[in-house]
Amino acid sequence: MTPNRRTLLCAGLGATAEFVSKTGSATPAASCDRPDVAGEWRCDQSSRSAAASDFGGIVSRTPRAVYRPASRDDLAALLRWATRHGVAVAARGQGHSTYGRAMTENGIVVDMSALAAIGPVQADRVAVEAGATWDAVLAATLPHGLTPPVLTNYLGLSVGGTLAIGGIGGTTSRFGFQTDTVRELEIVTGSGDALTCSASVNADLFDAVRAGLGQCGIVVRATLGLVRAPERVRRYQLFYPDLATLTADQQRTLADGRFHQLQGAILPNPAGGWRYQLDGAVFYDGDDAALEHQALDGLSDRRSAAIVTDATYRDDMSAFAKLEQALRSNGQWFNPHPWLLTFLRASNAERIARDVVAGLTPTDLGPFGRVTYYPMSSRAVRTPLLRLPDEAVVFPFNLIRIPASGDRGEAEHAVGQNRELYERIRDAGGVLYPVSALPFSPDDWKRHLGARWQSLREAVGRYDPANILTPGYEPFGSA
Repeated sequence: MTPNRRTLLCAGLGATAEFVSKTGSATPAASCDRPDVAGEWRCDQSSRSAAASDFGGIVSRTPRAVYRPASRDDLAALLRWATRHGVAVAARGQGHSTYGRAMTENGIVVDMSALAAIGPVQADRVAVEAGATWDAVLAATLPHGLTPPVLTNYLGLSVGGTLAIGGIGGTTSRFGFQTDTVRELEIVTGSGDALTCSASVNADLFDAVRAGLGQCGIVVRATLGLVRAPERVRRYQLFYPDLATLTADQQRTLADGRFHQLQGAILPNPAGGWRYQLDGAVFYDGDDAALEHQALDGLSDRRSAAIVTDATYRDDMSAFAKLEQALRSNGQWFNPHPWLLTFLRASNAERIARDVVAGLTPTDLGPFGRVTYYPMSSRAVRTPLLRLPDEAVVFPFNLIRIPASGDRGEAEHAVGQNRELYERIRDAGGVLYPVSALPFSPDDWKRHLGARWQSLREAVGRYDPANILTPGYEPFGSA
């Protein structure tokens, strides 16, 4: 067997297990050989084909089987078997990766959907299994007047899936990423050991798993912090004549903290060109008489174009579900989604965004697509492996492509464009958010992770020495 890069890097870390490629097995077994472990084992073509695709619709990798554990112990037994036999394993929640990150060719895809228990809800926390969606978590906590501090715009994602990446939301400026609000994790490592970790117990594993790309272990349960939920949300969608005016008002409202949520976008204009939008939300209970003046005072938007909505907190947090329904009904939900998600430095965000958008057309995004663009404070972000530009304020800058066509050639062109744009953004001090559709080499990962690359490498040597977990990323290469 040819040694891969992780074999070499872990040789000096005391690892004794032989390393194998994550592309499958050192000695591939028959595709439907079943290990002697409890849980549901699927080798039929339909199950394997379903696990060979994801929301991105660009990359396809067919596993030898799909495994559905019913407990942590089931998963631990499977990973011990996979370690012995050198079989790659990828955990799959809701399948919303965009570039094959939760897939494996000739390995095992672990369907986490059966591990979805929630509760009981306590005064400031709730323990949930990794296969639960954020929508289900919110439904369980709201009757108690509580909510996770940070919710992704789309609540159909699994808890385990977002914690492996970071989990950004409209309140990240106040609370950090979802990985910053988790209290404790139960993990099954690549070696098949079931461990609990937190900031005070197995802290190295805690730091290696949060936003760790699934390289050290699979999350089976997370204890999430909770805060008081507001009753209602007043949302202001404000429109601007140009990017400079939008940016100035976004920076102003971030600094004075008038919005509980602050986001924004550059939108295709049906009449041609682009529209520039600030999206701010105010949480409140009871009397709302003073909201309008406080939220809009001193802003330079085109006030006659403003859209103001008022909804319950639950309905507002679930707004993306309406877009999902529309896209499912017209078929666009099932087209490729070659998204690019990045962070820009505030010091040059306006210039970089203007240059990138100047090279795009509305067709590059699709009629429902957008370029997400807004300032975010980085002070609350404490997850070690979550990389951001080294400034107090950064701008999420995302190409949310929702093509009107399922054309594969167009999707591949968009992936190539993503790579080119990423390099421009990186060279200007920007950083990738790993939920992106573009190829990424071990050298890219080393540059991306910077000083943290070595600590992740050492953690992998301790917790996945057989090199079996999450082959879709390969931050240290393969055979």
